[in-house]
Amino acid sequence: MLHHGFQEAGHASEIWRPVVFFGALFQSTTSGLGKWMGYLDKWILFCFLLQWRVSQIMAKDKEVRFHICDHSNAPYLQYLPSSKTSITCHDVIAIRAAKGYPDTYVTASGFGKILQNWILKHLSSAVSLACVSNLTLSQLKDLSVGAKPEQKDWKVIYNAFNADFELIPEKKAIETLKNKNLPLDAPFILHVGSALPRKNRKLLLDMVDKLGDKWKGNICYAGKPLDPSLVAHVQRLGLEERVFSIVNPNHATLEALYNTCQAFIFPSHSEGFGWPVIEAQACGTPVIASNIAPMPEVSGGAALHCDPNKPEEFAAALLSLNDSFIQTDLIERGLANCSRFSRKQIIGSYLELHGIKQKEAQLICS
Repeated sequence: MLHHGFQEAGHASEIWRPVVFFGALFQSTTSGLGKWMGYLDKWILFCFLLQWRVSQIMAKDKEVRFHICDHSNAPYLQYLPSSKTSITCHDVIAIRAAKGYPDTYVTASGFGKILQNWILKHLSSAVSLACVSNLTLSQLKDLSVGAKPEQKDWKVIYNAFNADFELIPEKKAIETLKNKNLPLDAPFILHVGSALPRKNRKLLLDMVDKLGDKWKGNICYAGKPLDPSLVAHVQRLGLEERVFSIVNPNHATLEALYNTCQAFIFPSHSEGFGWPVIEAQACGTPVIASNIAPMPEVSGGAALHCDPNKPEEFAAALLSLNDSFIQTDLIERGLANCSRFSRKQIIGSYLELHGIKQKEAQLICS
């Protein structure tokens, strides 16, 4: 997104990525020996390549800026000129988990703790940094004790939409979903996301159970497959005929789901930003989300916010949408809120972060 955005703004831009060498010997680099080979590619081989590329490009008479696109790559900061480099911090969930914060709903392994502390050490050294929410910025400052963040150019730059989401005709949405094994003759609520514990998928089941005979619709989970514990809970509540899963939907399917659901439910315990909230709003969908930061910040107040530990609150919020005034107001304010996350606006903020004004500047994202 940054690469294309910078180009559209008239600036030369290129992306540097680690070369897959040792990892190519394995089918997967997410576990086992393949994971360690992937680490060799990322943290040893690419570091040598990075230093060589930087020396080559800085030797030329050009005004170059570097941007690291994710906080997990913060160790690369040591190989880049600090005065010409910035980094985006999407969240500090893994870092806080490594330090034992229970509100992350994430468990860190022994090696994970070492890795996250290493990342934090370098992230705290960043001179120029963008956090995607005020919550993330506040948490990072708390974690970076002794790093004197007040002397650095650390600011909030929200995520932009990374794809186009909009209102689409009902006929088109239904046509897109006709072969997805989701009955469209009954209302449904939607959850989009992974199966991580912090996503709190179970709440939708408890919410519908609390509703009883007051609501007879279905539940649709879009994203990762239902895990065994969630399936078992579906069975305990007798909701087998009312729960549907669409695994890894493509963009058109996801947009159609947002457009046809009665409400989008996002009861997450922990987020750095929460993209699905604004995706749903852009599709004219009422949003019921967790009242934990940064969800109210991202929704712009144009959502119903509830305690993610209280399914009865989410149930009451869904019933309140029967009031046409409440529903229409949420939809209209949600659509208006989305203007804060336009790509053009966010790209402008990143250019300001880098102090770029001249069209001749070149940006390198890694």
